[in-house]
Amino acid sequence: MTNHQTAVRATYFSIVSNAVLAILKGIAGVFGNSYALIADAIESTADIFSSLLVLFGLKYASRPADENHPYGHGRAEPLVTFLVVGFLITSATIIAYESIQNIGTPHALPKPWTLILLAALIVWKEISFRKVMKKAIQTNSSSLKADAWHHRSDAITSVAAFIGISVALILGKGYESADDIAALFAAAFILYNSYKIFRPALGEIMDEHLYDDLVVNIRQVSLTVKGVIDTEKCYVRKAGMQYHIDLHAIVDGNISVREGHDISHRLQDTLRAKLPELANVLIHIEPN
Repeated sequence: MTNHQTAVRATYFSIVSNAVLAILKGIAGVFGNSYALIADAIESTADIFSSLLVLFGLKYASRPADENHPYGHGRAEPLVTFLVVGFLITSATIIAYESIQNIGTPHALPKPWTLILLAALIVWKEISFRKVMKKAIQTNSSSLKADAWHHRSDAITSVAAFIGISVALILGKGYESADDIAALFAAAFILYNSYKIFRPALGEIMDEHLYDDLVVNIRQVSLTVKGVIDTEKCYVRKAGMQYHIDLHAIVDGNISVREGHDISHRLQDTLRAKLPELANVLIHIEPN
């Protein structure tokens, strides 16, 4: 299975999971008198749309290079990540606003059975986070990592809701707002996660150097190619799930242009074979 197929399957998993959880949380929040659960349902609903955006980004980013996009369409992925962050910020803002409104409004205590549902949701969302993050790391997908963090932030909001409801139930009348305060803290955590998701995607768009481990691998593989004495500059740019590299290879200065050309092609072929995550490989030959 290709990285693209793996990422797409993980995204479908997120969409179905979030749809089911949004319905469960919404029903439980209404009938269980818990705004923290309703806030959780709002986030899960936003997660459905953000996962659909991720799916669109993955499919668009997988398009092959063409005349207008010689480096492919991979940069669509971090752009979609920005939109996903926008969904997170919007849901956090709505949750925070409604929480503040509810804190000053008298309402009934949450139902005790909502804690059982929340405990199950926390476990499921953490499992979902680990499952999707594993696929994101495997495929080098920034948008899939953003989707994984949606699951983790969802788990954290559920933890906040669990604590808030527990406080309200234990301390009783007069502490009904603990549920709303918990939702407010959850909104703050979502905003924090939004930054953590946004920052790497911005680095990708700006061609920030974040790939020291890959550079080490490229240099090591290069030295196995006959005719390559050493390597100099190595620039890496990430686009979607692939990397474009510019590499300066040092060869014997007394060989012919044709021999240097042949070494360059052997080096390109070897790097692509040993490091399949590489897309365009531009080799510059330097004489020793």
